[in-house]
Order: sequence, then C-alpha cells, then structure tokens
Amino acid sequence: MPLLLLDTHTLVWAINEMPKLGNGAKQAIRVAGDEGRVLVSAITPWEIALLVSKGRLTLEADVMDWVRNALAIPGVTLVPLDPEIAVASARLPWVMHADLADRILVATARHLGATLVTADGALLEFARQGHFSGMNAAG
Repeated sequence: MPLLLLDTHTLVWAINEMPKLGNGAKQAIRVAGDEGRVLVSAITPWEIALLVSKGRLTLEADVMDWVRNALAIPGVTLVPLDPEIAVASARLPWVMHADLADRILVATARHLGATLVTADGALLEFARQGHFSGMNAAG
C-alpha cells in the first residue's frame, strides 16, 4: 500500500464520515491507516482554519481541537513543510494554478512519492497526465 496524502477536503470527509468520500478511497485510507501510511500536510490545518474563518466550513468542535483530534488518530502522520517542499511548490514542471495549498500538496506528494487522495478535478487531471500519483476521493 502506498503512502496516502489526504487533500484537505478528503481529511474532512474521512473524519466526519461524510458520504462524499467514495468507498474505494475510504477502504484505501482505512488500510493505509492500519499500516501508518496516512499523511496530512502541514498546510492542511491552515487551510481548514481559513475555511472555518471564512464560513465555508463548519466543524462540530473548535478548529484547533478538531485538528488536534484528527492528527491524533493512529496511523496519521503530519508532514512538515520543509524547505524542499516549499521550493518545489514554486518550481512544478508544468503550468498549474496558483492555489498555495494545492501547490504545497502536490509538491509534498511528489517529494514523498505519495498518492494524493483528492476529489479536485484539476488535480486529478494533473495526476492522469503523470505529474504525480493521484486517487479520486469521491470514487
């Protein structure tokens, strides 16, 4: 089982047991979690807090408590934003939109050889083009 890097929405769907998360992705995350191979980028807590502050995401707990609980789940590892990932996010070898979080996620997946689990159509298209490994979170 490869390392799985969860996109922000994928983490929220998984933690909140939302039906948007497809059965295939749910099973892959479960198996990877049992093997300690589920990754969350350091950019994800920032993005979750930003979405909550803008009213685009509602959580049943304080955002900091929610993030702490999510990261405390056995099998989940927080990936720090190290200089190699930060620089690589600005040097992706293809034209990509400017969304900071997406660029960090893609650079992290590429740096670690992880599969990015996302429902973002643009990111899945980049994965289909062979720029990194991707898995559809909704499928």
